[in-house]
Amino acid sequence: MENIILLVHLLTALAVIGLIMLQQGKGAEMGASFGAGASQTLFGSAGTGNFFSRMTAIFAVVFFVSSVTLAVIAKQKTQVGDDFALPELEQLEIPAVDNAGAEFPSVDAGDIPSVDAIPVESDAAVEQGDMPAVPTP
Repeated sequence: MENIILLVHLLTALAVIGLIMLQQGKGAEMGASFGAGASQTLFGSAGTGNFFSRMTAIFAVVFFVSSVTLAVIAKQKTQVGDDFALPELEQLEIPAVDNAGAEFPSVDAGDIPSVDAIPVESDAAVEQGDMPAVPTP
C-alpha cells in the first residue's frame, strides 16, 4: 500500500511540475487578448488558462494528500508497540545465588611464585647494545 501511495506521490509531483511549465506567463495573455492567433489554439481563446490552472490545483491537492498519508504511515512505523516495550522492574525475576555450600579449589602458598623466583635479565644485554642507552640526568 505504501509503495502505491509513493508512486502516486511521485507521478503527481511530476505532473504538477509539467503543468506549471506548460502554463503561460502573465505577459503572454496581452497578445492573446488582441487576437494574436488565439483562435487556432487547442483550448480556444480563454480555455488554456482555466484548464491548466484547474489541473494544477487538482494535482496539487492530490500531492498534499499523498504527502500527509506518507507522513502518517512513516509515523506509525516508528512507534514502539507494547511487544517491544521494556519490562517493568517488578516483573524481572533475578535468581538468588547461594554460595554458602559451594566448594572452591584450594590454593597452597607454595603454588604462588615469589618475586625472587622470577628470572631477571642481567645488565649484560644493555652492555651488548641490544637496548638503547637512556641518558641519565
